[in-house]
Amino acid sequence: MLFSEMNLSDEVVRSVEHSGFTIPTEVQEKCIPAIMSGLDVVGRSKTGSGKTLAFGIPLIEHVNPELKAVQSLVICPTRELAMQVAEEMRKATEFKEGCKMTAVFGGADMGKQIDALKRAKIVVATPGRLMDHIGRRTIKLDFVKTVVLDEADEMLNMGFREDIEKILRFIPRERQTVMFSATMPPAIRRLTEDYMVTPTFVEIGDLNTTIDTIEQSYLKVPKDAKKTTLVNLFKTCQPQSAIVFCNTKRMADEIRRTLNNNGVGAEALHGDMPQSARRRVMDAMKAHKINILVATDVAARGIDIDDIDYVINYDLPNDVEYYIHRIGRTGRAGKAGKAVTFITDRRELAILNIYKNNTHSDIAEHKLSEDSIDFAPPKPSTYYKSMKRPGSLNPGGFRRRR
Repeated sequence: MLFSEMNLSDEVVRSVEHSGFTIPTEVQEKCIPAIMSGLDVVGRSKTGSGKTLAFGIPLIEHVNPELKAVQSLVICPTRELAMQVAEEMRKATEFKEGCKMTAVFGGADMGKQIDALKRAKIVVATPGRLMDHIGRRTIKLDFVKTVVLDEADEMLNMGFREDIEKILRFIPRERQTVMFSATMPPAIRRLTEDYMVTPTFVEIGDLNTTIDTIEQSYLKVPKDAKKTTLVNLFKTCQPQSAIVFCNTKRMADEIRRTLNNNGVGAEALHGDMPQSARRRVMDAMKAHKINILVATDVAARGIDIDDIDYVINYDLPNDVEYYIHRIGRTGRAGKAGKAVTFITDRRELAILNIYKNNTHSDIAEHKLSEDSIDFAPPKPSTYYKSMKRPGSLNPGGFRRRR
């Protein structure tokens, strides 16, 4: 099937084709007709599957250019994702008139946002800034017909449930509600029961599966040698572009400095940076002015760059969903990619094996040299007791094979 065969307006088809897309992805093929028909829809698919246009195209098609009011609302967990969604949807309106949209998020000029909201038909927003505008009465949601909760699981993880429920109370009850979520925990199920009417579920692929085009591996690294190993990895593999993930903002800055001090140019991206700095880094990465990004998980939401060669988990992610999201930054748009995870002890290796089993992935050991590293066995009583509960494993040391 082609976009031109999906009963879409000529202007939208022309805009999408001008962006280089003629054939819809599976999630687009299944979601667009359902959303266009007015159904409540819950979508779950892999990262990089094209979900933005899956809900974006119907929102664009539903706009009444004669009605001077906000008619559709997309809520995203982070400013980066909000900007990405708005940018993709704007491309789909290139030849469609009367479909003004704007993105509102924290860290940006409030006055400019207020002015843009006066003309917007579609608003893409983060929960916190949207609540600010509701409190200031600078946005009216009386004519919203469709609301989209994008990456709903992540919004709940970030503590936005109360804000989401408050926002939905300002939107007419006679509305269409669409939700996209990478996972379906009980909290998401409750949202569907409380705020959706007989939703249609569209699930693409197995839950927790990773993209087949990503070559996954792990690298055993002594904890005090992680930075040196990272520098050696870049100098050995020489990727064209890469993202390094770590668990804290402080570590992101430390890694950036280490790489730069060793002749490997890199920039950091995390929540403590001003919005202008974060936008500058993202624009530079997309323009290939920088090739290596060091990021935390929350800041990385919304990174949508098609040609990332490597993803490196400098720190092991906290759960399998974050692992899937991280490595999904490579292997996009059908291209091949590589993901390497640093493992410092037996505990982390046990957790990675859980991720491996949950995602049905093949994660092989990666070695930078012939001199491989092995783990020193822990005391038997500690080891066998802790294997029942991977999160409580005591770290083992390393030893080198001669």
